[in-house]
Amino acid sequence: MIEARIASIDTSAPERIAPRCPLFTVCGGCDYQHAPYDYQLARKVEIVREVCRRVGRFDAPAEIRVVAGEPWAYRNRVQFHIHGYRIGYRQVESHRLIHVEGECPIAAPAINHALSELRKVLRHRRWPGFVRSLELFTNGAVTLLNVLETDARQRVARPFFDWIAGHIPGASRGELDYEAAGRLYRVSHESFFQTNRFLIDALVDEALRQAGGQAALELYAGVGLFTLPLAARVAHVDAVESSASAARDLEFNLERAGLAANAHRINAESYLAKLRSAPDFVLADPPRSGLGKAVVADLIRLAPARMTLVSCDPSTQARDLAGLLAAGYTLRELVLVDLFPQTYHIETVAHLVTEPRP
Repeated sequence: MIEARIASIDTSAPERIAPRCPLFTVCGGCDYQHAPYDYQLARKVEIVREVCRRVGRFDAPAEIRVVAGEPWAYRNRVQFHIHGYRIGYRQVESHRLIHVEGECPIAAPAINHALSELRKVLRHRRWPGFVRSLELFTNGAVTLLNVLETDARQRVARPFFDWIAGHIPGASRGELDYEAAGRLYRVSHESFFQTNRFLIDALVDEALRQAGGQAALELYAGVGLFTLPLAARVAHVDAVESSASAARDLEFNLERAGLAANAHRINAESYLAKLRSAPDFVLADPPRSGLGKAVVADLIRLAPARMTLVSCDPSTQARDLAGLLAAGYTLRELVLVDLFPQTYHIETVAHLVTEPRP
């Protein structure tokens, strides 16, 4: 493998545009601000095709459908680093802090408001100077503040959060309610939730496109983003989640919605290993590492008629799909849902079908 760095640009490509953010190429957050959005989407589709061929050794469908939304101010969850009185992001491939003096163009308005308030209080005597990184998560009305890193693992006392909540509404809370896909979700500060506030509903619609039958299984269910609307469509739903925080939120969200689904606090590998009969539909949204060999093997053994795989990493998805395709599944459709505009990150949804075994 050969790696290179740009020394200078003598002649710009005709598609090149001026980046919106003055920190672009310095800050490590964005990668594509120098390209028009349509151009970004086209390149991501090419990347998905190339990864399917190179990693999975199969050809992607003739058409890869693209679901896109507003490419700016979309992130509802952001991590910031702090050094002294400076707050911002890490420099590209470095631990050096890049101070953000204005607004981050990909962050939601509530995140930028909280960032502005944090810049004001960093010099206040009540600010704990040992805090090194924190996370903000917002539903637009309230914003949670979660301290991620401190010097020597020092702990931030409760009075700090009560004080900072006077500047950032909701900062002292441990969870918030997020409305999406016609449902209300409790999301605790340690639980994962999708970060693109404009495309969450579209992602849910795409993930459930094949949902149906009498029984469904969801792996890596999280707080229940897909589980709740799935349970409204299918009579019997089993949702599997190993994270304690997310599993608690999942159980709470199902109970509050009055939906009859079974939440299982267990990892996907252990749950599938004990399963003997296939549901009509399987939905999986694994972490970046993908399904892995054990899960793929058990899905092949069970052979559900329809499966949908949501992925945030084309490489691991291509690897998982290769095993399923070799076992007789057909990749009916591959969809790019652009949850991360201005960056190289790619989210895809793969719809698979097979004829049930006799």
